[in-house]
Amino acid sequence: MNHAANAVDTQCINTIRTLAMDAVQKANSGHPGTPMGLAPVGYTLWSRFLRYHPEHPDWPNRDRFVLSVGHASMLLYSLLHLAGVVEIDAHGKRSGQPAISLDDIKQFRQMSSKTPGHPEYRMTTGVETTTGPLGQGCANSVGMAMAERWLAKRFNRDDQVLFDYNVYTLCGDGDMMEGISSEAASIAGHLKLENLCWIYDNNTISIEGHTELAFSEDVIKRFQAYGWHTLHVTDANNLLALSDALSTFQKNTGAPTLIVVDSVIGYGSPHKHNTASAHGEPLGDEEIRLTKAAYGWPEDSSFLVPDEARTVLRDALLKRSKPLYEQWTETLSHLEQYEPELADELRRMRAGEMPEHWQEQLPSFATDAKGVASRAAGGEVLNAFAKQIPWLLGGSADLSPSTKTNLTFDDAGRFSAENYGGRNLHFGIREHAMGAIANGMALSYLRPYTSTFLVFSDYMKPPIRLAAIMELPVVFVFTHDSIGVGEDGPTHQPIEHLTQLRATPGLLTLRPGDANETLEAWKIALAQTHRPTCVVLSRQNLPTLDRTKYAAASGTSRGAYVLAGAEKPQVILMATGSEVSLAVDAYEQLKAEGVAAQVVSMPSWELFEEQDQAYRDSVLPPAVKARLVVEQAGPLGWDRYVGQTGAKVVMNSFGASAPLSKLQAKFGFTLDNVVKLAKEQVRLNS
Repeated sequence: MNHAANAVDTQCINTIRTLAMDAVQKANSGHPGTPMGLAPVGYTLWSRFLRYHPEHPDWPNRDRFVLSVGHASMLLYSLLHLAGVVEIDAHGKRSGQPAISLDDIKQFRQMSSKTPGHPEYRMTTGVETTTGPLGQGCANSVGMAMAERWLAKRFNRDDQVLFDYNVYTLCGDGDMMEGISSEAASIAGHLKLENLCWIYDNNTISIEGHTELAFSEDVIKRFQAYGWHTLHVTDANNLLALSDALSTFQKNTGAPTLIVVDSVIGYGSPHKHNTASAHGEPLGDEEIRLTKAAYGWPEDSSFLVPDEARTVLRDALLKRSKPLYEQWTETLSHLEQYEPELADELRRMRAGEMPEHWQEQLPSFATDAKGVASRAAGGEVLNAFAKQIPWLLGGSADLSPSTKTNLTFDDAGRFSAENYGGRNLHFGIREHAMGAIANGMALSYLRPYTSTFLVFSDYMKPPIRLAAIMELPVVFVFTHDSIGVGEDGPTHQPIEHLTQLRATPGLLTLRPGDANETLEAWKIALAQTHRPTCVVLSRQNLPTLDRTKYAAASGTSRGAYVLAGAEKPQVILMATGSEVSLAVDAYEQLKAEGVAAQVVSMPSWELFEEQDQAYRDSVLPPAVKARLVVEQAGPLGWDRYVGQTGAKVVMNSFGASAPLSKLQAKFGFTLDNVVKLAKEQVRLNS
């Protein structure tokens, strides 16, 4: 089908353009210009190249289409509608309803519609990832391409291929400017991901005006430096040139491909084409009439889908993909017959399940006053779980010797261009891309983890937030979690970061207090199916508590639990992470002095808030007003637990560069200070 546009092609392309114009106008909100300019690109890709079965949009070996320019969502919604994609319901079943109906398009950007302003994963069948924050979709697509390479290595046989899909990403000038895209492109080139194709909409328009205001680099040369194949289509309306470029991508090996497509934003609009106003606002009724006239379209029509255009895209997709899908199901049946354990593994991956015995053969940690850093305990626990969960893989932003997240057992291997089956991922110093790549892998059946220092969670806030929005069970490991970093000083000592993580809806944050709580934290994180987890670990050694004397670490699963203390306490000491042992020491001294104290270990606010009121009251009895929290982080949020009159031993400033013992003395994290404040609480509330 590598031919120039015929009348049917033009009609389908103009259908996409006019649906975008009409939907944005009806909503009085949105971005019409980019869908108008990119309609030929989307149509050419879907009609001539994309391997996608409209009746089985969850087919594991489908090509992925990522709209990184998420503001152009009406392009995707129009394609899904014309392709006749069938909806997959919340239970993973085909509902028999269209993924996007014409009525859905008419409800663009309205409450509870399947056509929100930016594409949202889980909300709309056919949306492979939530996009909108520019660059995120680009990095997600790298994760998807990496996942395909890993899946192919694990499941393919010489004559039995289950995974060989391609990933196509539409990106724009904003994506090219965002740093995350550069990070992601760099690692994609390094890994030689030949299954990845970015299509760059070079329309030279951003919100402030023409991109020459702030952007003048040669993008093609940049990507050539990254190790990508590059192609240039000088007219987005030239379907033959687009087809030739996409055909070339499919033949290229040894590197990802960038196709630069020169387009005109707001194409066809007499007064708004090639202007910033076409980017983010409705064209207006009169301009829409003029634009439709320029297309040879009925000027007063609204949401018109001609009968001749209604089945073209669907028929093309079915003709190309139906035999491939049938062949794939036969290959899967062959795997089920001859390698049932491997077939069961794939089934569990698709269902978000764990292996049957994934919590067996785990380490245990004996009482030890000297203890072990929770990062070290975490590394031991991670390796134990990874042996049981073959699709658990991940790495760090060049910090695995420090975060202890390297998988060290036999056959773990290193993921590289020479070995796509490796499970240790080396992201380089690219935290932002690392998080978004992990999201892309989670969208592709894998269970990824990432790691870096807690202070660098600042670089990862956007992908963490999107993981929470998409309900992806990524595990984000953060070590060096406090002023315990010591001599590295305030630039490396996290203060406000726990507050930021705890403030993110749908995100689970766990800060374990010793090695056994760390084991429980990893259990909790890996048991999640619809939310990401941050596991926050220490650099310094933490005493391993005597669990015959104090409560079992299994209480971690409830977010907070009474670790030690009197049944009727005079004062409650709350702590997380490295400060739990300090609270225990204070409790022991208070007990020796006749003060009835109670220690509450509180590794997860989110889990604690999910418990019923009776349990929460049993841990924090409302009648006990004397309360003290000890945590080497900012104070924001603790008032809900200590009350207005409770005391806080927390960080109210940035840290300093000094040995840890000096820092603890300076900022009040000492036994004497905690005991003194606890006694004051008893006195004030007696």
